[in-house]
Amino acid sequence: MTHVLLAVSCLVRRADGVEVIGAALTAKAGGQGHRRIAVRLGRPASTVRGWLRAFAGRAAVVRAVLAVLLVALDPLAGRLVVHGSVFADAVEVLGVCAAAARRRLGVLGAVSAWQLASAVTDGRLLSGAVPGEWSNTSWPLGTAG
Repeated sequence: MTHVLLAVSCLVRRADGVEVIGAALTAKAGGQGHRRIAVRLGRPASTVRGWLRAFAGRAAVVRAVLAVLLVALDPLAGRLVVHGSVFADAVEVLGVCAAAARRRLGVLGAVSAWQLASAVTDGRLLSGAVPGEWSNTSWPLGTAG
């Protein structure tokens, strides 16, 4: 078996960096459609649509995993803003989680929200893997299953 280290700026099987994909996910959470997002990012509409569909299928799991991480980082974080869609709620908890990581970890937590999402999911933010299948190097995912 071969092991490959994936930088937090990348996602598994994606040519575009996590910041570009994250910008698309953030725009979708804000109500924009895939065609408009694609034009703004200079990417094919089909590619952006694929990212959005993949994340939509994973949003509930991502939201739950990040909520667990948020409590571990900041037990007093308080209530999260509810947006009315699981997709937008997952993006929201990611931002709150990244802010909590920066507060708690200082320089060690100085990664973007989307880099944090990549790290926590082992680069599988858009893949079909479930938390129990993520490696034991992911925290807290490896300890949750």
